[in-house]
Amino acid sequence: MEYNTQLEHLMIPEYGRNIQSMINHCITIESREERNLCARAIIQVMGQLNPHLRDVADFTHKLWDHLFIISKFKLDVDSPYPRPTPETFLEKPARLNYPTGRIKHKHYGKTVENIIKKAVKLPEGPEREELTRLIANHLKKSYINWNKDSITDDIIFKNLEEMSGGELKVPESTVLSSTNELRTPSTSSNKPRHKFQGGGKHKHNNYKNKHRKH
Repeated sequence: MEYNTQLEHLMIPEYGRNIQSMINHCITIESREERNLCARAIIQVMGQLNPHLRDVADFTHKLWDHLFIISKFKLDVDSPYPRPTPETFLEKPARLNYPTGRIKHKHYGKTVENIIKKAVKLPEGPEREELTRLIANHLKKSYINWNKDSITDDIIFKNLEEMSGGELKVPESTVLSSTNELRTPSTSSNKPRHKFQGGGKHKHNNYKNKHRKH
């Protein structure tokens, strides 16, 4: 009996041993034209094995990179993308610079603060007033998502004025959306409700009596 542990190591196990065997065979083809045709056919099969990734950016590019990785970079074919080298995948990713700015109201988030800064720069007029109202509605929705308790509009207006440095003020006549309108529906409420009708046994007996042979 032959065990997988005795076989060649799989470079990318997700594609399976058949793909690796196909690539190994492709390497041995002498004709470059036939080798290119074989490589393209393998790429199509590799794509069919991962249909859920077709919407990923540069999906085909990733497949070609995986093709060369599985071949241990021995496959000499014409790729529509720059051919990778082993050194390409040894480079460490660049260090991410995390934001260090302090968020005063964390439940509202940093993006809202940036939007408020943009709104402050707008000239006085209907556009600025409408954006201010939309921001206030979003603040209320964000608050409700983090806190199950309801909140009054005047608190939202006060927070918005504070976050904008007193630049954005909502007119007193403004009425924000209600808590029920802004509250995100729970998962349980989305489940279909089954309607049970009474008298099932009685209906079944009537059906049997109706169709009983006399």
